[in-house]
Amino acid sequence: MTNPVKAIQKYYFETVSELKKCTWPTKHELYESTILVISSTILLTVFVWIADHIIEFGVRYLTGGI
Repeated sequence: MTNPVKAIQKYYFETVSELKKCTWPTKHELYESTILVISSTILLTVFVWIADHIIEFGVRYLTGGI
């Protein structure tokens, strides 16, 4: 059985080593990605809202609730 402290240290140093190999986005790339995510979320929200109202109207029509 290995020493838990040594195992944690090894895991930590390996993680740091792997993170140094990563390429991180530039400020501009991060900004563009953020704008893309926010606009996609807004578009999806509007689509779901419209679909919800259409389905609600259809259900009310079929059940005679209009």
